[in-house]
Amino acid sequence: MAMKIIPNVIVGRLPVYLRALRHMQAQGQQTTSSQELGDLVGVSAAQIRKDLSQFGEFGKQGAGYNIAFLTGKLREILKVDRVWDVAVVGMGDMGHAIARYQGFANRGFRVAMVFDNNPALIGQKVGEFVIRDTQKMVDTIREAGIKVAMLTVPASAAQEVANQLIEAGVKAILNYAPISLSVPQGVMLQYIDPSTGLQRMTYYLE
Repeated sequence: MAMKIIPNVIVGRLPVYLRALRHMQAQGQQTTSSQELGDLVGVSAAQIRKDLSQFGEFGKQGAGYNIAFLTGKLREILKVDRVWDVAVVGMGDMGHAIARYQGFANRGFRVAMVFDNNPALIGQKVGEFVIRDTQKMVDTIREAGIKVAMLTVPASAAQEVANQLIEAGVKAILNYAPISLSVPQGVMLQYIDPSTGLQRMTYYLE
């Protein structure tokens, strides 16, 4: 049976819902409604119900959603009910911050290794990690079976490094470099560019 194709925009909202549910859970809350969840994340109650209905029935009419159950289901759908090892390439300021960041562990991700091509950095420690040489990156990542990577290299090097990651078997790349990358079909690519986010907001400022 062919897998149902879910629009990217819906998949993109699921982690936002999951974050809000985790916050409610941390407050000791046990149930919520589509209205309450929608108010929390800035989406209509109807949109919440429509998004979730793409994946099954998770609530009861008039009773709302059991937060623990819905959290578990969303983790399952997003495949973060397991822990994914992540490689970080580029140990500048952003790479250092990511390597030291403690917030991935309980969200389905674990930084497993970090790389750079600067001889002055290779062998140095960042938090609990020793910086590895990018020249050995393809074999190292392939042997470890890592499928997820974060790219925090300069824009001029990003495409070349992305090519190496793909050669190593990486299937999902989060790119912090301010440049569009070309990847083959079957490789997921997401961009994080704070400047773009700022420009989107300043449009609305007086």
